[in-house]
Amino acid sequence: MRFADRTTAGIQLAGEVARLRLHDPVVLGLPRGGIPVAYQVARALGAPLDVIAVRKLGVPSRPELGFGAIGEGGVRILNDDVVRAARLGPRERGAVELTERTALEGRLRAYRAERPPTALTGRTVVIVDDGIATGSTASAACQVARARGAAQVVLAIPVAPPGAVAELSGEADEVVCLYSPDYFGSVGQWYTDFSQTSDAEVIELLNDLLASSGGATKSAMEGSGGTEAGGGRTDDAPPVGPVPAGPVPAGPVLEREVEMTVDGRGLPGNLTLPDGATGVVVFAHGSGSSRHSPRNRSVAARLNRAGLGTLLFDLLTPEEERDRANVFDIPLLARRLTLVTAWLAAEHALPVCYFGASTGAAAALLSAAEPHADIKAVVCRGGRPDLAAEALADVRAPTLLIVGGADTQVLDLNRRAAERMRCEHRLDVVPGATHLFEEPGALEAVADLARAWLTEHLSPSAQRAGQ
Repeated sequence: MRFADRTTAGIQLAGEVARLRLHDPVVLGLPRGGIPVAYQVARALGAPLDVIAVRKLGVPSRPELGFGAIGEGGVRILNDDVVRAARLGPRERGAVELTERTALEGRLRAYRAERPPTALTGRTVVIVDDGIATGSTASAACQVARARGAAQVVLAIPVAPPGAVAELSGEADEVVCLYSPDYFGSVGQWYTDFSQTSDAEVIELLNDLLASSGGATKSAMEGSGGTEAGGGRTDDAPPVGPVPAGPVPAGPVLEREVEMTVDGRGLPGNLTLPDGATGVVVFAHGSGSSRHSPRNRSVAARLNRAGLGTLLFDLLTPEEERDRANVFDIPLLARRLTLVTAWLAAEHALPVCYFGASTGAAAALLSAAEPHADIKAVVCRGGRPDLAAEALADVRAPTLLIVGGADTQVLDLNRRAAERMRCEHRLDVVPGATHLFEEPGALEAVADLARAWLTEHLSPSAQRAGQ
């Protein structure tokens, strides 16, 4: 099963949820991609639509390890086992929560303006997303809804892996899932159109349903007192980045799916070449991601609008991804990137740049450090350049490192890596952004910084200087 788009998935999901005949429902969508799906469910139920936003609380020394989660209204969920194991005191926990709560409140203000949150006390809450990979964010959302007074929690998603559905059945009173394939991969692969959902679209859908119901959504300001529960589990789900604004380049744009044979294996990719493209940016995604990464696709779309070509491809086959050692094998990933670059050069005689994210940044730098590499520029987003180790000193391509200001551990690793680089390089910090750049405007800032760096180093004067 593949869904045409989020609207189609929402219509199908709405039919299944309607069969439950829920009492006094309110629909909450996980932003951003869950909102178009939730909109259709809310319309079918005649229920109010609102957002539910949760933020992971990461251990300072290991941001990827969550010790809890927060929601609006002062809701806080802690995993006591992780707190004890990490020896986190009140001051450390408070500092992390302050940062994450500021980001959460900023996102909610952008979506609701001055409108109060919909009251959940005593109601049936239907939590909707466009799909689930690990289930950690949905689990946290269920717990936050209960902490805000929900009498019953229903989780509704178009697609999720069987393991996640089974685990979430212990968090929600009812789980509605249209499709649960044994081999899951990523959410995006189950949609024909998985284009980005923008903040503007989220706001438009929320306002549209509010207007069509005459404003009678039973919204009421809920109490601001904090609520805390133990034993929670949480993690960040990949946010869906906004569609970049700006003019589309004049002339035709070549968009096609490609398959490159590397090491005897077929690696699928998506190649986009605007008419008159000045170069091609090859994306290397991070661990656990794919060519469908919504953040990389969002950045790629903005680069396309600037007249740059992009190639997003899977570094590993599905079978290889099942071995987690491959996902973190930087030399293997760098070799794949080098071979795909050679394929691209044979197909299209255009200058090549790299855009690496997370562990993909290390692979991009390792590939760019090869003696015969002819990479014009490299951009690393929230990257782990430290994993490129001694190769950092051999990178010749101008390199831009972009890190979130609140991603303190990764920021420190990037600063140390920059000290080892001999090529032209710069470290740019996006204020207040966390590792996934999910704060309003953060991913757009990444895209703008990348576009400026890449176009500068692909300009005719830069190319002549490099000859």
